[in-house]
Amino acid sequence: MRIGVLGGGQLGRMLGQAGRPLGFSFTFLEPAEECPAAATGDWIRAGFDQPQALEALAQRSGLVTYEFENVPVEALRTIEPLCPVRPSARSLETAQDRVREKEFLARLGIATPRWEAVDDPAALAAAVARVGFPAVLKTRRMGYDGRGQRLLRTRDDLAPAWAALGGAALLVEAFVPFERELSILGVRGTSGECAFYPLVENHHPGGILRLSLAPAPGLGPGLQARAEALARAALEALGHEGVMAIELFQSGEALIANEIAPRVHNSGHWTIEGAATSQFENHLRAIAGRPLGPTTARGHAAMVNLIGVIPDDLDALAARSPDVHVHRYDKRPRPGRKLGHVTICAERPEALAPGLAAVWRMLGDEAGPMPAAAGERPAPTKARA
Repeated sequence: MRIGVLGGGQLGRMLGQAGRPLGFSFTFLEPAEECPAAATGDWIRAGFDQPQALEALAQRSGLVTYEFENVPVEALRTIEPLCPVRPSARSLETAQDRVREKEFLARLGIATPRWEAVDDPAALAAAVARVGFPAVLKTRRMGYDGRGQRLLRTRDDLAPAWAALGGAALLVEAFVPFERELSILGVRGTSGECAFYPLVENHHPGGILRLSLAPAPGLGPGLQARAEALARAALEALGHEGVMAIELFQSGEALIANEIAPRVHNSGHWTIEGAATSQFENHLRAIAGRPLGPTTARGHAAMVNLIGVIPDDLDALAARSPDVHVHRYDKRPRPGRKLGHVTICAERPEALAPGLAAVWRMLGDEAGPMPAAAGERPAPTKARA
């Protein structure tokens, strides 16, 4: 089967790498001048708003999926009469708009931070009076990797924040008292079969995911069961087919949902080496109607994003350390850009420390992100990867 993919970034690249051994071939539709996924399949360079290109993708494909959630819903609507699209436009439409997303979670009884939609400076001032300081002003759509948000600590911050973001639909959201950030990755097949990966602990200095630890340290069965229950509720309510990630805050024994990503996710990259079946393979299995693979962890893993630069000596570290795995995305370097990731695997969580310390040294950060202390933090914005 040939699978069409809307988007040709690193997530598409890793889907292609996972799919080749399963007998899948790929065509990627990507408008940018750079398409990392093209190394694993054909590339149609065209915009997501070009009907002829979308029809060509559908005609070449047995089914179509997408690798990030800023693809226009209209593109899926164009393809759906011609070819199955999984996950469906319903999942994409829900996740693209933070207001629609939070209303969806509320209908399922899933807790979220306090929030209000705002459409002018007066509405912002009134909403903050109810939500309270500190708060964060966010764009409803298109925010990722720390973009599209402004911190609000006092009333003096309102006017500059509105000036920066007020050209788009916005919402204001309360800071969340939390102990750590987590994510749960679930996958649902065409038969309704669901499977879940262990909860992952994530660290986002500067609003960009830098480190994921899997399974989350100190993970108990009760917390995992609650996360799986809310993920199952979301998967089934949307009729979602494929992988879905839900970003969460842990506050005591409570889980507060931040955002949904209706596709493979950066916090699941550890699954390539660290789980019995990677998130990428299971996404393809799910959308193609094949049985899902086991989602159990093979010991413990730490995933570090390589942002802006890939140190030359990482390859030497991997060559002498069989549990260190370097992934390059074939993207041109620029500040703040995800160029690759490193996954370190070990049987015991404490055995991850030497490899992590070596990676941080190479990246010029002796300590690396430290576990988050309890306190108030803003909910990070959605990330493409």
